[in-house]
Amino acid sequence: MSDAPHLQPTLIEPDWPAPASVGAFITTRESGPSQGDFACFNPGDKVGDNPNHVALCRHLLADELHDDRPLLWLNQVHGARVQASHTDALPEADASVAFDRGHACVVLTADCLPVFFCDRQGTRVGVAHAGWRGLAGGVLEALVAALGVSPEDLMAWLGPAISNAQFEVGPEVQQAFVGVHPETETAFDPSPYRLGHYMADLYKLARLRLERLGLSHISGGHFCTACESRFYSHRRDDGRTGRMASVIWLR
Repeated sequence: MSDAPHLQPTLIEPDWPAPASVGAFITTRESGPSQGDFACFNPGDKVGDNPNHVALCRHLLADELHDDRPLLWLNQVHGARVQASHTDALPEADASVAFDRGHACVVLTADCLPVFFCDRQGTRVGVAHAGWRGLAGGVLEALVAALGVSPEDLMAWLGPAISNAQFEVGPEVQQAFVGVHPETETAFDPSPYRLGHYMADLYKLARLRLERLGLSHISGGHFCTACESRFYSHRRDDGRTGRMASVIWLR
């Protein structure tokens, strides 16, 4: 496979004070081998892209770790299950953790919210795929529990997701949150487009849940996948698009 510079992914690194032992990044679509609707760096294998291009993207992605550890790919189902170990089978989960250098954690998104975690000592990491269903279903709570340390000892970074200005939802979505935690009403504004609908703020919903858990160091959350062309967006592109990969590991 070619490793020409124009094929290498353009990466965003979290702007958080993680220890040096923590490596993390999220890919963009700015450079890579993917073509057409999936240009330019799509590691998502369930979106209808050329399998050879997807395989090349995954190969190039693994090279960014600069060692031979495997990436822990998941069969994401918008749930709350957390995977803690690497396996040859594709685990059905929407979050994963690593406590050693045996694997790197990865989730795929294209409007849903990727949430990175590490402890302040840099000894454990995790990442969650948190769309509205995952948030409402408790994926962040499950991941924090799986990390096995006090929430006060954790930090989180909110990666690229669709912003509230672009994310219109129905009343059932609003009730999935407000019906359980009334304070989340502040994360929903009436939609200017359709009566009875709302503009949902995934970033605020995630922050509220993390703060409820006891996390005090939460950063990120200033992107919009639907507004910025460097990102894939399922909603903007009517479902035919690639995926960004959010990766975190212990160096």
